[in-house]
Amino acid sequence: MIREWFKKNEQPEDLPEYFSRYLSLFDKDKAEDVAVQRFVVFDTETTGFDIHEDRILSIGAIAIQNNQLKVKDHFEVYLKQNTFNPETVKIHGIIKNERFAQLPEAEALEHFINYIGNSILVAHHAGFDKSMINKALARNGLPRLQNKFLDTAILYKKTRIVTNFIDKNKVYSLDEIAEDYNIELTDRHTASGDAFITALIFMKLIAKIDAKNIKIRKLLRYRY
Repeated sequence: MIREWFKKNEQPEDLPEYFSRYLSLFDKDKAEDVAVQRFVVFDTETTGFDIHEDRILSIGAIAIQNNQLKVKDHFEVYLKQNTFNPETVKIHGIIKNERFAQLPEAEALEHFINYIGNSILVAHHAGFDKSMINKALARNGLPRLQNKFLDTAILYKKTRIVTNFIDKNKVYSLDEIAEDYNIELTDRHTASGDAFITALIFMKLIAKIDAKNIKIRKLLRYRY
């Protein structure tokens, strides 16, 4: 079945075992119950915001399942990169500090793919993080992510639209939403710290969107 999928989408067939195993997970039906489904909330720190030229410096993630933040089910990796941008280093400080063990991009991606499995991925302004991961995968001869995505920026707007208290053209930052929900901005501008903040926001958003018998397919209508 994986081979047929590759032929249909003109994808390479000589994939590493871990990526073939990852793709095989999507043959299975997803759980509809939010409480059962595993969500992985993640964030990337990058050398800049140009998807084509910039590179990922770190990825942080944490899982949510059974309506609980799984603190022990977390992920963090720092990547070796030659690209350097002094302006973004002022924000995240990763290259400047150089206090982290760093992995080659291909190895870091393997760890990330093994961690996420077929979970639904959640990020703030998810389009950027998704594109950065997909670009990195393409550089290493791998297909794109197959996971479903949710964007907390879009979900937040949906909750505000219900009350008609929103500027539809406004782009809400992570800081603004965290302040609205009284969430402390711990370790802001680190991948793991931002993933943790986003995860807390996501849990509040789920409760606001539908506190009773929410289904996955309803959440997935609110994609970017």
